Amino acid sequence: MPRTVMSEAIVVFNAGSTSLKFAAYELAAAGALNLLRVGRIDSMQGDPHFIVKDAAGKPLAAHEWGEGHAIDHRTALHFVITWLEANLADTKVVAAGHRVVLGGARFEVPVLIDDDVMNYLDSLVEMEPSHQPFNVRGARAFADAFPGLPQVACFDTSFHRTMPAVAQSYALPKDVRDAGVMHWGYHGISYDYISRQVPKFAPAARRVIAAHLGGGASLCAMLDGRSIETTMGFGAVSGLPMATRSGDVPSDALFYLLRRKLFDDVSLEKMLYERAGLLGLSGISGDMRVLSESADPRAAAAIEYFVYAIKKYVGAYVAVLGGLDALVFTAGIGENSAEARAALCDNLAWLGVKLDKPANAAGGPRISASDSGVSVWVIPTNEELMIAQHTLALIRR
Repeated sequence: MPRTVMSEAIVVFNAGSTSLKFAAYELAAAGALNLLRVGRIDSMQGDPHFIVKDAAGKPLAAHEWGEGHAIDHRTALHFVITWLEANLADTKVVAAGHRVVLGGARFEVPVLIDDDVMNYLDSLVEMEPSHQPFNVRGARAFADAFPGLPQVACFDTSFHRTMPAVAQSYALPKDVRDAGVMHWGYHGISYDYISRQVPKFAPAARRVIAAHLGGGASLCAMLDGRSIETTMGFGAVSGLPMATRSGDVPSDALFYLLRRKLFDDVSLEKMLYERAGLLGLSGISGDMRVLSESADPRAAAAIEYFVYAIKKYVGAYVAVLGGLDALVFTAGIGENSAEARAALCDNLAWLGVKLDKPANAAGGPRISASDSGVSVWVIPTNEELMIAQHTLALIRR
């Protein structure tokens, strides 16, 4: 009998505290990566359920463990890999790529994961406790479940290491800075992808502001495709207001709350990450879709604050860049909320931004008028593909 030729696949994971997102890519000819399946396991700590879709977004399968049946990351990863290899004919998973938010001082580019790498990434958990521990937990679980298969860590902080030294520093004593307190920046995997897409749409644009607006939100100022400033700072709670995260809050106000004993360090952090942002402002929801459809004036006030905060940072970044050639919207709100895009563009008329309303309603890709002083675009991000590309490059190297 003729030998069956196995196709090879890379699986990309984004491990959260109670969820596991994944995407599987086939290694095709000439280094191409074809999306095979995408899915997730949610509510792992209480009501785990699995769903997987094909490349076109059509649901293919689902599985429920049952309410009250918690599963850990190792179980979730093993389920995903086993399902993929059983349901993708003649396909073998040959590597995994992981999203890890913080690479620290050691890792400015993606890296193959070994025990030393995982131990170092674990040491950074206190810097970024909302994502880092779960990202690393996913990599450890994969190593336990599938020993010998190569893994690659791709870092949200990597893309921002091109920022000038002055932009990566805070005005703090050397011993504090040496402890790791610096401007790390996040959403870098998304911005890495967008930086490679912009030349396809606006090849002459050198000075670009990209707006990754989703449940987490940030801006990045890019010059010739390289990050020179970004709104998220030391951790993932600073910068713009987000769905449930506060964005910038004066440090002296936080000291005041601690002095009043209204919070301790744990409850204060939880409030800033989980009860603030659009949810905290509106008292209704952190979901822009819910707020946009609400007639409650608190919803309108929360959206106004969100747009105002973006406008302030855009003004600052235009100064840093020395002008602006293109503005790019991406991620959940950026790609899907024509209202939020229009509100911001209306506030940027002083820059010469002119919106093409029908194009904006249609979702772009270009949503600015032909005579706009700044071209404005909607470019969907693809962090999973970016991770898969970095993973492939490393395992082949």
